[in-house]
Amino acid sequence: MNAPERPEYLENAMSFPPFEPWNWSIPTHFNIGVACTDAHLGTASEDKLAMIVEDDVLGVSTATYKDLAESTSRFAQLLRDLGVKQEDRVLIRLPNSLAYPTAFLGAMKRGAIAVPTSTLLTVEEVLYLAKDSGATVLVTDKSMWAGLRDKLHGLDNLRCVLLAGGGVPAAYNGNGLKVLGLEASLAAIDTWEPPHNTRSHDPAYLVYTSGTTGYPKGVLHAHRAMIGREPAAKYWFDFGIEGTPEVANTPDRIVHSGKFNWTYVLGSGLMDPLYRGKTVIVHEGRNDAEGWIRLIAKHGATIFIGVPTIYRQIIQKTAFTGADVPTLRHCMSAGEHLSDEMLTLWRERFGVDIYEAVGMSEVSYYLSENTFRPIRPGSAGFPQPGHDVRLLDPETLHEVATGEEGMICLPADDPGLFMRYWNLPQETGKVFRERWFLTGDYARFDEDGYIWFLGRKDDIINSFGYRVSPHEIERVMKTHPAVADCAATGEELAADKVLVVAYVMLHPGSTASVDELAQFGREHLAGYKAPKIVYLTPDFPRTKNGKIVRKQLRPETAVARSA
Repeated sequence: MNAPERPEYLENAMSFPPFEPWNWSIPTHFNIGVACTDAHLGTASEDKLAMIVEDDVLGVSTATYKDLAESTSRFAQLLRDLGVKQEDRVLIRLPNSLAYPTAFLGAMKRGAIAVPTSTLLTVEEVLYLAKDSGATVLVTDKSMWAGLRDKLHGLDNLRCVLLAGGGVPAAYNGNGLKVLGLEASLAAIDTWEPPHNTRSHDPAYLVYTSGTTGYPKGVLHAHRAMIGREPAAKYWFDFGIEGTPEVANTPDRIVHSGKFNWTYVLGSGLMDPLYRGKTVIVHEGRNDAEGWIRLIAKHGATIFIGVPTIYRQIIQKTAFTGADVPTLRHCMSAGEHLSDEMLTLWRERFGVDIYEAVGMSEVSYYLSENTFRPIRPGSAGFPQPGHDVRLLDPETLHEVATGEEGMICLPADDPGLFMRYWNLPQETGKVFRERWFLTGDYARFDEDGYIWFLGRKDDIINSFGYRVSPHEIERVMKTHPAVADCAATGEELAADKVLVVAYVMLHPGSTASVDELAQFGREHLAGYKAPKIVYLTPDFPRTKNGKIVRKQLRPETAVARSA
């Protein structure tokens, strides 16, 4: 298929000069783990702090780039000693800690595939990911081990568990599974082989996202994904040009409010800053609106990254102003749309803008607002240079006109694009057509080249920065013996505040209460997926074909509501 002509409004948007041309340079060999650690050895960044972790219980821990290069090399060697081969999967379930980049980047330095997962997942969900990914090694914190140790049966590929947290001796459980203390094992390694010489297109990491089947779907990325996010350094982060006096004299320090396991944070809070030699500051513990401002002030952070919920909490629950964080110059948000009201309030209080971005597990952030053009509230900004975003009619693959709604599509050779869905060739085939990747998200361009994100045509719920599949919630809730049918949806309580709720229809004669069903959801789903409210309904609005119409679900039609 020949690419359609580039619309004039994207090349020379009204009132704005065009962005500089972007030329990709993809080397034959590239390794994310090396690029984020060893690449800084022998440079001015070698002794610079790479990461600061503020833990409510353990206190402050830090690592320089030299420290991180060494710890990740030790981890890669540990995997070699354990017999982990190239492209074997290493499942990581850790809190924000120095152990996280050690395991995540170290696995890739070995040539293995890192599989980040959330600490919020239930045991059932962790077991599903371990089985689906075929993980050979599980890295987790010793505080989480008690809930897992007796339930790892049926995982034929799993050979070893590495427990972070210190004070863990080597042992074997009853199933013959090797259990090692991570810190002790790393300390015992004093020499290591060079990093695996991966190619840019080799698999690097596997993230799981909500799937339309009700089960999480694995999204496999290559090492080139790191390079694919390079435009964001200038057109979202505003990192500036490396080596200039301005950057050298005021090095960026980034506070990120998220957890490393999420795609958004893996990129913006871990890989991207470390790739650029910045200092990352993260927190582990209770979410406290005042705590984020204190963290920024304590460490002289220049950039703050969060989700709209965090910004809203800071505005509503604190009285801090820009005078309390004089070093803060740039704020970023993603995960869900930031309301116009919140942007205005933040500007008035802190004197800086919040720059939004849109991304997805398959391609990270590729649309964003930037410092080169004014923010237009409600818009997602612009496609970042290098990402040849088109709005196409998904049936004809023809480009739609200015102002018309079209599906966001990217060329299949975009270096930031994922490789394939894990073990789901048919699903992969659905999203790649001819030379395009079809995101499933819709948007429109205005005459000035701003893109207005409209979201998916399906029912994915955006709640407090998380994308939640209703199918997954429904699948789990239907396993309760009293539930005949279930529909999950998002309930908007206020601007930027959407709750996950479930409407449930019981089997005739059942006496299960809505509170019991809500508790069932909390026990079997991660906290961000579990319905915050369960409604009991006698029936559902349906199409002629019997499909539930989630958008027509209303609390007033329910006969009972959980507390």
